[in-house]
Amino acid sequence: MTTLFINTCVRKNSRTMRLAEHYLSRIEDEIITVHPVEEGLCGLDGDMLAIRDEALMNKDYDHPVLKYAGQFAKADTIVIAAPYWDLSFPAALKNYIERINCVGVTFDYDEKGIPFGMCKAGKLVYITTAGGYVIDDAFGFGYVKALCENFYGIHELEYYKAEGLDLPDADIEGILQAVMRQMDGE
Repeated sequence: MTTLFINTCVRKNSRTMRLAEHYLSRIEDEIITVHPVEEGLCGLDGDMLAIRDEALMNKDYDHPVLKYAGQFAKADTIVIAAPYWDLSFPAALKNYIERINCVGVTFDYDEKGIPFGMCKAGKLVYITTAGGYVIDDAFGFGYVKALCENFYGIHELEYYKAEGLDLPDADIEGILQAVMRQMDGE
């Protein structure tokens, strides 16, 4: 069993990462970590799309351009740590999603043109934190949820969020501990 951990946290003392570490500490599976920022994943340009399209057309699923899509499709569980920025998530996560959205690897289309999932994962866990405002689930987690349900075939989703961490008089530790207890099923 493998857990794929997509880490889009960039701050040294990231509260999102702290929650993710707590969640991951309970997992006995092999954990494969992808850090899109550290790995230099940028958005796809025309040249990269051409290379990816050629690899997909030739069914060359071992091509390096399909590395992230293959990892995502083969993982048993997926955990995403993504701080809530600008009503959504960091661009690094969007760049990663562009790399994994591959017809024939993470999803395909039936004869009617309806997408169906090809991912092995039984569950995706999404972890986020927000400082000065309340999280609107539609723009961050909602987008990932729609991809999971409509493209990847992942229907078991867990969502953990800590909100209002930078508001005046916020009990930061209390908020984080409450989310950790939720993760632990308390």
